[in-house]
Amino acid sequence: MAEASILRVRHCGADIFCRRAPQLCPTCGLPLRGAGLAAAPIRLPSPFRHGHRQPYAFLLRPTTGTFLGGYDGKSDLHVGITNSHGVVYSYNQEGIQRAETGWEQCISIPLVQPDLFGLLQQWDKLLEEFSLGEAWLPHRYEEGDHNCYTYALAFVNSVLTAQGKRQLSKGQFTEMFVIPQTKRASKYLTLHQELTAKDFYIVPLPDAQKEC
Repeated sequence: MAEASILRVRHCGADIFCRRAPQLCPTCGLPLRGAGLAAAPIRLPSPFRHGHRQPYAFLLRPTTGTFLGGYDGKSDLHVGITNSHGVVYSYNQEGIQRAETGWEQCISIPLVQPDLFGLLQQWDKLLEEFSLGEAWLPHRYEEGDHNCYTYALAFVNSVLTAQGKRQLSKGQFTEMFVIPQTKRASKYLTLHQELTAKDFYIVPLPDAQKEC
C-alpha cells in the first residue's frame, strides 16, 4: 500500500498540514489561490525508505509491524546492515539473519560515501565474513547487552578500524547518526497520526516566521 502524502501550506500565521491541498484556509475561510508563495502546498519528504533499495546502509524498523502501521514510539526497534544488493543482515536470538524482504519501511542511514570505491567493492565480503564470527552465534544473544545493535555497531567499527579510523561508542553513533533521523521520523509520525483522525493539523508559527 502506497504511503499517503503529507502536504503543508502556510496561512494565518500557521503551518497547516493536510493530505489534500484545500481551496480555502481552514482557519479564516479565505481562498488560498493567489495568497502568495507561502500558501502553495509543499509535499513533505517521507523519512522512511525501502530498506532493500538502500545498499551499504544502517537500517532501523519496528521489531513488529511498521512505523506507519500503528507504531507507538515506545516499542523496540530492530536494526540491520545492508549489503550492496539490499540484503539485510541482522542478529537476533536465532543468530545472523539475511533478509531479502521485510524491511520495506525503514529509517536508513547511509554508511559509505560514493567515492570510496575500494570499500564499496569489499563491502559484501567484509559483511559476510564478519557475520560468520562466533560472537554472533544464537546462544550468545542477550536482549539487553549483546543484540542487533551490538552486531551492527561492531561491524561499523570493524570497517572504521580497517580504514585506520577511530571507533565509535554506542552513545556516539546514536547521537551523531541515529537521533537526528529518529527525531525527523517522530515528527512525521505525529503528523501522520493526527491526519488519520482529521483533515487538518494546524501548528501556529513562531512570531518571527509569521507572514500573514
